Amino acid sequence: MASLGRDRDLPVEELHHRVVAWFDREARDLPWRRDPRPWPVLVSELMLQQTPVVRVLPVFEAWMERWPTPADLAAAPSGDAVRAWGRLGYPRRALRLHAAAVAITEHHGGEVPGTYDELIELPGVGDYTAAAVASFAFGGRHAVLDTNVRRVLVRVLEGEQYPAKGVTAAERRLANDVLPVTGAERWAAATMELGAVVCTARSPRCGACPVADLCRWRALGHPEHDGPARRGQPWAGTDRQVRGRLLAVLRDADGPVPRPVLESVWDDAVQRERCLDSLVADGLVDPLTDDLFALPT
Repeated sequence: MASLGRDRDLPVEELHHRVVAWFDREARDLPWRRDPRPWPVLVSELMLQQTPVVRVLPVFEAWMERWPTPADLAAAPSGDAVRAWGRLGYPRRALRLHAAAVAITEHHGGEVPGTYDELIELPGVGDYTAAAVASFAFGGRHAVLDTNVRRVLVRVLEGEQYPAKGVTAAERRLANDVLPVTGAERWAAATMELGAVVCTARSPRCGACPVADLCRWRALGHPEHDGPARRGQPWAGTDRQVRGRLLAVLRDADGPVPRPVLESVWDDAVQRERCLDSLVADGLVDPLTDDLFALPT
Protein backbone atom coordinates (compact mmCIF):
# COMPACT_ATOMS: atom_id res chain seq x y z
CA MET A 1 0.00 0.00 0.00
CA ALA A 2 1.41 3.39 -1.00
CA SER A 3 1.94 5.91 1.77
CA LEU A 4 2.42 9.61 2.14
CA GLY A 5 3.36 11.82 5.05
CA ARG A 6 6.14 13.78 6.67
CA ASP A 7 7.22 11.52 9.49
CA ARG A 8 4.60 8.77 9.51
CA ASP A 9 2.96 6.50 6.97
CA LEU A 10 -0.40 7.61 5.62
CA PRO A 11 -2.15 4.93 3.57
CA VAL A 12 -3.19 6.78 0.42
CA GLU A 13 -5.48 4.08 -0.95
CA GLU A 14 -7.33 3.95 2.38
CA LEU A 15 -7.64 7.73 2.30
CA HIS A 16 -9.14 7.57 -1.19
CA HIS A 17 -11.52 4.76 -0.28
CA ARG A 18 -12.88 6.38 2.85
CA VAL A 19 -13.37 9.86 1.43
CA VAL A 20 -15.05 8.64 -1.76
CA ALA A 21 -17.25 6.16 0.16
CA TRP A 22 -18.30 9.00 2.47
CA PHE A 23 -19.10 11.14 -0.57
CA ASP A 24 -21.20 8.37 -2.10
CA ARG A 25 -23.29 8.32 1.08
CA GLU A 26 -23.39 12.00 2.05
CA ALA A 27 -23.00 14.13 -1.10
CA ARG A 28 -25.52 16.91 -1.45
CA ASP A 29 -27.96 16.57 -4.33
CA LEU A 30 -26.89 19.49 -6.54
CA PRO A 31 -28.15 20.13 -10.08
CA TRP A 32 -24.70 20.26 -11.69
CA ARG A 33 -23.96 16.86 -10.14
CA ARG A 34 -27.22 15.40 -11.39
CA ASP A 35 -26.51 16.83 -14.84
CA PRO A 36 -22.71 16.92 -15.21
CA ARG A 37 -22.75 18.01 -18.83
CA PRO A 38 -19.96 20.46 -19.65
CA TRP A 39 -22.08 23.63 -19.91
CA PRO A 40 -23.90 23.27 -16.56
CA VAL A 41 -20.60 22.38 -14.91
CA LEU A 42 -18.86 25.44 -16.38
CA VAL A 43 -21.71 27.75 -15.32
CA SER A 44 -21.77 26.32 -11.81
CA GLU A 45 -18.01 26.60 -11.36
CA LEU A 46 -17.96 30.29 -12.29
CA MET A 47 -20.97 31.02 -10.07
CA LEU A 48 -19.55 29.13 -7.09
CA GLN A 49 -16.32 31.11 -6.95
CA GLN A 50 -16.39 32.91 -3.56
CA THR A 51 -20.16 32.34 -3.34
CA PRO A 52 -22.01 29.77 -1.16
CA VAL A 53 -24.07 27.03 -2.79
CA VAL A 54 -27.30 28.23 -1.17
CA ARG A 55 -27.02 31.58 -2.97
CA VAL A 56 -25.99 30.04 -6.26
CA LEU A 57 -28.79 27.47 -6.58
CA PRO A 58 -31.72 29.72 -7.57
CA VAL A 59 -29.59 31.83 -9.92
CA PHE A 60 -28.07 28.75 -11.53
CA GLU A 61 -31.45 27.13 -12.13
CA ALA A 62 -32.94 30.29 -13.64
CA TRP A 63 -29.81 30.78 -15.77
CA MET A 64 -29.88 27.25 -17.17
CA GLU A 65 -33.59 27.51 -17.96
CA ARG A 66 -33.00 30.75 -19.84
CA TRP A 67 -29.69 29.83 -21.50
CA PRO A 68 -29.44 26.02 -21.70
CA THR A 69 -26.54 26.14 -24.18
CA PRO A 70 -23.53 28.40 -24.73
CA ALA A 71 -25.05 29.59 -28.02
CA ASP A 72 -28.19 30.75 -26.20
CA LEU A 73 -26.14 32.93 -23.86
CA ALA A 74 -23.83 34.14 -26.63
CA ALA A 75 -26.87 35.41 -28.58
CA ALA A 76 -28.01 37.56 -25.64
CA PRO A 77 -26.60 41.01 -24.79
CA SER A 78 -23.91 40.87 -22.12
CA GLY A 79 -26.05 43.23 -20.04
CA ASP A 80 -28.69 40.51 -19.78
CA ALA A 81 -26.07 38.25 -18.20
CA VAL A 82 -25.17 40.97 -15.68
CA ARG A 83 -28.86 41.48 -14.85
CA ALA A 84 -29.47 37.73 -14.45
CA TRP A 85 -26.41 37.46 -12.20
CA GLY A 86 -28.43 39.33 -9.60
CA ARG A 87 -26.76 39.62 -6.22
CA LEU A 88 -24.26 36.79 -6.49
CA GLY A 89 -21.44 39.30 -6.16
CA TYR A 90 -18.29 39.78 -8.24
CA PRO A 91 -20.43 40.54 -11.33
CA ARG A 92 -17.46 40.55 -13.68
CA ARG A 93 -17.91 36.78 -13.57
CA ALA A 94 -21.14 37.28 -15.54
CA LEU A 95 -19.23 39.08 -18.29
CA ARG A 96 -16.56 36.38 -18.29
CA LEU A 97 -19.17 33.66 -18.61
CA HIS A 98 -20.81 35.54 -21.47
CA ALA A 99 -17.44 35.99 -23.19
CA ALA A 100 -16.69 32.28 -22.71
CA ALA A 101 -20.06 31.41 -24.28
CA VAL A 102 -19.22 33.59 -27.29
CA ALA A 103 -15.80 31.95 -27.67
CA ILE A 104 -17.31 28.45 -27.34
CA THR A 105 -19.92 29.30 -29.98
CA GLU A 106 -17.48 30.91 -32.40
CA HIS A 107 -14.46 28.62 -32.02
CA HIS A 108 -15.76 25.28 -30.70
CA GLY A 109 -18.99 24.74 -32.59
CA GLY A 110 -21.08 25.58 -29.54
CA GLU A 111 -19.65 22.70 -27.49
CA VAL A 112 -17.58 23.29 -24.35
CA PRO A 113 -14.09 21.94 -25.16
CA GLY A 114 -12.98 18.89 -23.23
CA THR A 115 -9.29 19.37 -22.53
CA TYR A 116 -7.59 21.46 -19.90
CA ASP A 117 -5.47 23.25 -22.52
CA GLU A 118 -8.53 24.26 -24.55
CA LEU A 119 -10.56 25.25 -21.51
CA ILE A 120 -7.90 27.51 -20.04
CA GLU A 121 -7.86 29.50 -23.27
CA LEU A 122 -11.51 30.52 -22.77
CA PRO A 123 -12.11 34.05 -21.41
CA GLY A 124 -12.38 34.10 -17.64
CA VAL A 125 -11.26 30.48 -17.20
CA GLY A 126 -8.21 29.98 -15.02
CA ASP A 127 -6.32 26.95 -13.76
CA TYR A 128 -8.89 25.88 -11.17
CA THR A 129 -11.93 26.22 -13.46
CA ALA A 130 -10.20 24.46 -16.37
CA ALA A 131 -9.19 21.56 -14.12
CA ALA A 132 -12.66 21.37 -12.54
CA VAL A 133 -14.55 21.28 -15.85
CA ALA A 134 -12.08 18.84 -17.41
CA SER A 135 -12.50 16.59 -14.36
CA PHE A 136 -16.20 16.81 -13.50
CA ALA A 137 -17.59 17.01 -17.04
CA PHE A 138 -15.04 14.93 -18.95
CA GLY A 139 -13.51 12.59 -16.34
CA GLY A 140 -10.02 14.03 -16.73
CA ARG A 141 -7.25 13.39 -14.21
CA HIS A 142 -6.38 16.76 -12.74
CA ALA A 143 -5.63 18.20 -9.31
CA VAL A 144 -8.66 20.41 -8.65
CA LEU A 145 -7.46 22.89 -6.04
CA ASP A 146 -10.28 25.02 -4.74
CA THR A 147 -10.22 26.44 -1.19
CA ASN A 148 -12.05 23.47 0.29
CA VAL A 149 -9.82 20.84 -1.33
CA ARG A 150 -6.69 22.72 -0.33
CA ARG A 151 -7.83 22.94 3.30
CA VAL A 152 -8.58 19.20 3.48
CA LEU A 153 -5.23 18.25 1.99
CA VAL A 154 -3.12 20.58 4.11
CA ARG A 155 -4.85 19.43 7.30
CA VAL A 156 -4.81 15.71 6.62
CA LEU A 157 -1.40 15.48 4.96
CA GLU A 158 0.59 18.40 6.38
CA GLY A 159 -0.94 18.96 9.80
CA GLU A 160 -1.60 22.65 9.24
CA GLN A 161 -4.84 24.51 9.89
CA TYR A 162 -4.95 26.52 6.67
CA PRO A 163 -3.18 26.42 3.30
CA ALA A 164 -1.10 29.30 2.00
CA LYS A 165 -2.94 32.29 0.58
CA GLY A 166 -2.12 31.19 -2.95
CA VAL A 167 -1.39 27.76 -4.40
CA THR A 168 2.33 26.95 -4.05
CA ALA A 169 4.44 24.64 -6.18
CA ALA A 170 4.91 22.33 -3.17
CA GLU A 171 1.13 22.21 -2.61
CA ARG A 172 0.51 21.34 -6.25
CA ARG A 173 3.12 18.56 -6.10
CA LEU A 174 1.46 17.15 -2.99
CA ALA A 175 -1.99 17.24 -4.61
CA ASN A 176 -0.64 15.44 -7.68
CA ASP A 177 1.17 12.87 -5.52
CA VAL A 178 -2.07 11.92 -3.79
CA LEU A 179 -4.20 12.00 -6.97
CA PRO A 180 -5.59 8.51 -7.67
CA VAL A 181 -4.73 6.86 -10.97
CA THR A 182 -8.40 6.11 -11.64
CA GLY A 183 -11.45 7.93 -10.34
CA ALA A 184 -9.59 11.22 -9.94
CA GLU A 185 -12.73 13.21 -10.75
CA ARG A 186 -14.62 11.44 -7.95
CA TRP A 187 -11.77 12.12 -5.53
CA ALA A 188 -11.81 15.79 -6.49
CA ALA A 189 -15.55 16.08 -5.92
CA ALA A 190 -15.35 14.15 -2.65
CA THR A 191 -12.54 16.23 -1.13
CA MET A 192 -14.31 19.40 -2.22
CA GLU A 193 -17.51 18.28 -0.50
CA LEU A 194 -15.64 17.19 2.63
CA GLY A 195 -14.08 20.64 2.95
CA ALA A 196 -17.40 22.39 2.30
CA VAL A 197 -19.53 20.57 4.88
CA VAL A 198 -17.22 18.84 7.40
CA CYS A 199 -13.64 20.15 7.33
CA THR A 200 -14.81 23.76 7.29
CA ALA A 201 -12.56 26.75 7.88
CA ARG A 202 -13.85 27.86 11.28
CA SER A 203 -15.88 25.00 12.75
CA PRO A 204 -14.58 21.64 11.51
CA ARG A 205 -16.72 18.67 12.53
CA CYS A 206 -13.97 16.16 13.14
CA GLY A 207 -16.44 13.72 14.69
CA ALA A 208 -18.17 13.41 11.30
CA CYS A 209 -14.97 13.12 9.27
CA PRO A 210 -14.34 9.75 7.59
CA VAL A 211 -10.55 10.19 7.87
CA ALA A 212 -10.25 11.80 11.31
CA ASP A 213 -7.91 9.04 12.50
CA LEU A 214 -5.65 9.61 9.49
CA CYS A 215 -5.54 13.40 9.87
CA ARG A 216 -2.18 14.81 10.84
CA TRP A 217 -3.69 18.13 12.02
CA ARG A 218 -5.96 16.29 14.46
CA ALA A 219 -3.12 14.03 15.63
CA LEU A 220 -1.03 17.11 16.44
CA GLY A 221 -3.82 18.58 18.56
CA HIS A 222 -5.22 21.04 15.99
CA PRO A 223 -2.33 23.54 16.07
CA GLU A 224 -3.34 27.11 15.26
CA HIS A 225 -2.36 28.74 12.01
CA ASP A 226 1.00 30.49 12.50
CA GLY A 227 1.07 32.50 9.29
CA PRO A 228 -0.37 35.97 8.56
CA ALA A 229 -3.73 36.67 10.22
CA ARG A 230 -6.67 35.54 8.12
CA ARG A 231 -9.31 38.25 8.13
CA GLY A 232 -12.70 38.16 6.50
CA GLN A 233 -13.33 40.68 3.76
CA PRO A 234 -15.20 43.76 5.01
CA TRP A 235 -18.33 44.92 3.21
CA ALA A 236 -19.94 47.95 4.85
CA GLY A 237 -18.66 51.18 3.38
CA THR A 238 -16.38 49.53 0.83
CA ASP A 239 -16.22 50.17 -2.90
CA ARG A 240 -17.73 46.71 -3.36
CA GLN A 241 -20.84 47.82 -1.51
CA VAL A 242 -21.12 51.00 -3.54
CA ARG A 243 -20.62 49.15 -6.82
CA GLY A 244 -23.29 46.69 -5.77
CA ARG A 245 -25.79 49.45 -5.06
CA LEU A 246 -25.12 51.17 -8.36
CA LEU A 247 -25.52 47.91 -10.27
CA ALA A 248 -28.73 47.08 -8.38
CA VAL A 249 -30.33 50.30 -9.64
CA LEU A 250 -29.25 49.56 -13.21
CA ARG A 251 -30.43 45.94 -13.04
CA ASP A 252 -33.86 46.94 -11.75
CA ALA A 253 -34.38 49.70 -14.30
CA ASP A 254 -36.43 49.17 -17.46
CA GLY A 255 -34.09 51.41 -19.44
CA PRO A 256 -31.21 53.87 -19.12
CA VAL A 257 -30.74 55.48 -15.71
CA PRO A 258 -30.07 59.23 -15.29
CA ARG A 259 -27.08 60.25 -13.21
CA PRO A 260 -29.22 61.88 -10.45
CA VAL A 261 -30.85 58.50 -9.74
CA LEU A 262 -27.43 56.90 -9.30
CA GLU A 263 -26.29 59.80 -7.14
CA SER A 264 -29.07 59.01 -4.68
CA VAL A 265 -27.66 55.61 -3.73
CA TRP A 266 -24.51 56.87 -1.95
CA ASP A 267 -23.72 60.14 -0.21
CA ASP A 268 -19.95 60.17 -0.67
CA ALA A 269 -19.67 61.72 -4.14
CA VAL A 270 -15.96 60.98 -4.57
CA GLN A 271 -16.34 57.31 -3.71
CA ARG A 272 -19.53 57.00 -5.76
CA GLU A 273 -17.92 58.47 -8.88
CA ARG A 274 -14.84 56.33 -8.43
CA CYS A 275 -17.02 53.22 -8.26
CA LEU A 276 -19.12 54.26 -11.24
CA ASP A 277 -15.92 54.85 -13.24
CA SER A 278 -14.64 51.42 -12.24
CA LEU A 279 -17.89 49.77 -13.38
CA VAL A 280 -17.54 51.49 -16.74
CA ALA A 281 -13.89 50.40 -16.97
CA ASP A 282 -14.86 46.80 -16.18
CA GLY A 283 -17.46 46.80 -18.95
CA LEU A 284 -20.34 46.36 -16.51
CA VAL A 285 -21.91 49.75 -17.27
CA ASP A 286 -22.27 51.67 -20.53
CA PRO A 287 -22.14 55.49 -20.30
CA LEU A 288 -24.65 56.44 -22.99
CA THR A 289 -24.04 60.14 -22.35
CA ASP A 290 -22.36 62.06 -19.55
CA ASP A 291 -25.59 61.79 -17.56
CA LEU A 292 -27.22 58.56 -18.74
CA PHE A 293 -26.10 55.01 -17.94
CA ALA A 294 -27.22 51.45 -18.71
CA LEU A 295 -26.07 47.86 -18.54
CA PRO A 296 -24.03 46.79 -21.59
CA THR A 297 -25.80 45.68 -24.75
